[in-house]
Amino acid sequence: MLAFSFVAFCALCVVTHAPMADALVYRAEGAALLNGTDLYGFTVTEWQLPATYPPFAALLFVPTAWLPPDVLKVAFVAGNVILLAALVRLSCRLAGLPGRLPAVCAATALALWLEPVFQTVIFGQVNLAVACLILWDLTRPPGAPGRGVALGVATGVKLTPAVFIAYLLLTGRVREGVTALAACAGTVLVGALVLPYASVDFWTRRLYETHRVGKAWIVDNQSLQGLIARALGESSPGPAWAVPAVAVACAGLWLARRTATDDDRRGILITAFTALLVCPISWSHHWVWCVPLIAVLAADGRRRTAALVAAVFTARTLWLVPHQGPLDLQLPWWQQPLASPYALLTLVLLPQLSTSSTSSALPALPALPASNSSASTIR
Repeated sequence: MLAFSFVAFCALCVVTHAPMADALVYRAEGAALLNGTDLYGFTVTEWQLPATYPPFAALLFVPTAWLPPDVLKVAFVAGNVILLAALVRLSCRLAGLPGRLPAVCAATALALWLEPVFQTVIFGQVNLAVACLILWDLTRPPGAPGRGVALGVATGVKLTPAVFIAYLLLTGRVREGVTALAACAGTVLVGALVLPYASVDFWTRRLYETHRVGKAWIVDNQSLQGLIARALGESSPGPAWAVPAVAVACAGLWLARRTATDDDRRGILITAFTALLVCPISWSHHWVWCVPLIAVLAADGRRRTAALVAAVFTARTLWLVPHQGPLDLQLPWWQQPLASPYALLTLVLLPQLSTSSTSSALPALPALPASNSSASTIR
């Protein structure tokens, strides 16, 4: 089944001439380092895409510059399918499911067609790699050596995983949180030592140029800002977005903290989806966390909800509404839910994830201890 799904996917890539634009950006970043040119001064592809990640990420992309574009695309497709299988396996571990090889292969074959996963592979993105690093680290046994390092490295690559560091600190896992902070600081230091000019440029200037990432109001952006911008017909909603975003961030982290005392699985998911909501831009391919979400819902006996979530992340309704040019800001009221399915679904699901399922027959990850005053009593 997995082989058939993979072949069908590859055939679709060939027929549609999938550009894998993000992979080409990574390749250009690696080439910029090898050639000694300005890391943040170039644009590539027909969409004129610039580099947007920290200098440390560019160091990891150097090997991509050694591959011809066609070989690079094949490598990214194959690599992302392997990473998807790893994410499915890690999702099973998070949910408490057996994770046998036939089931993992079947789930991988189906998950390949979830819109966020599909877009990640089509664009040649690193979302699956980042999600695997985070989930692997957070589901390791308590007391495992270096727990938090992988999370810190993921944060050094894409910044947004920093919310999981806050989650560790809020839930009393101070040692793990500090380890993650130290690992993230290490990535910044490596970037500064190897690329001092680019580091100063990124941390003092490029990080705050949000327009470099893209237009926040287009349907590609499934964050709270995208939802509000399209609903109001305003390209820059300002306080109309900022105030709700702060409220959702506080409420989400509070729910995650409260939920983690009983079930760390759901606390992790609440943290992930809170980050996706409040981040200024969460492209649809960032939502690969739908994979562990479906696994946990199914494990909890909420199979109808799991099926609904899978349907929403497969339906691709955001691409059915008019979205060329400024049309994203001119959608009638009845098209708004179709244009923002992930954000709306998450706003409904977050309170549900914070409540226990009475029908679950599977054990959760170990709960936090009654007292979290000592790092030695973590989970």
